[in-house]
Amino acid sequence: MGKTISVINQKGGVGKTTTAVNLAASLSALEKKVLLIDMDPQGNATSMSSIQEENFNTIYDMMANPDIKAVYPTKLPSLKVIPCNSDLTGAEVELLEVEENREFVLKETLKKLKSKFDFIIIDSPPTLNILTVNNMIASDGIIIPIQCEYFALEGLSRIMETMKSIKKLNPSVEIYGILLTMYDKRVKLTYEVENDVREHFGDLVFQTVIPRNVKLSESPSFGMPILLYDVASIGAKKYLELAEEFLERIK
Repeated sequence: MGKTISVINQKGGVGKTTTAVNLAASLSALEKKVLLIDMDPQGNATSMSSIQEENFNTIYDMMANPDIKAVYPTKLPSLKVIPCNSDLTGAEVELLEVEENREFVLKETLKKLKSKFDFIIIDSPPTLNILTVNNMIASDGIIIPIQCEYFALEGLSRIMETMKSIKKLNPSVEIYGILLTMYDKRVKLTYEVENDVREHFGDLVFQTVIPRNVKLSESPSFGMPILLYDVASIGAKKYLELAEEFLERIK
């Protein structure tokens, strides 16, 4: 049975989608069978996956009817994707109107898929809404990317509080790690934030950090993960390091 991981932060612009896509691609490159699910109505993870079909089904369709097929191939042989589009915004409204088990809809949707993959990586919306709650309840663990900036700890604290509530509904969910992103060793603030986060959260913080990298920033505009855009870039090397550290961590 594969593990399901949600990449979560209620703040935008912290490298959440970049991490979800590139961790999925890197695990795939390490010969794991990986499914990437785009649960952010902005659809950025879908755009980075280079789906060839024009009229594809989405995770919204699957949540409405689990018998609908919405798993599509990517340019990486062992990486598949379930895309989304702005229709997913409607799912948020519809879920709020459901009286029973609305937090478990995604978990039920993925039941038949878990045995087919080593890892399911979910990209979450930049907010702690009902979609994000569904992601956390469907997951074995979460990864929290945070930008090396002021107020990083403030955002982390809110996620930790949410985790306490989620554990009442999904007692087995863990925090697999906190990931420092947009790391710039030329900036003093970077070290201050890193020291604060490591002091507060210790071993929960990945040793791997994701640096600011031009190639990493460019790859989304070309609709591909960094491994396909520039495998020799520091961004690609760091996400491969993250994938290796992640695998070692969950043994």
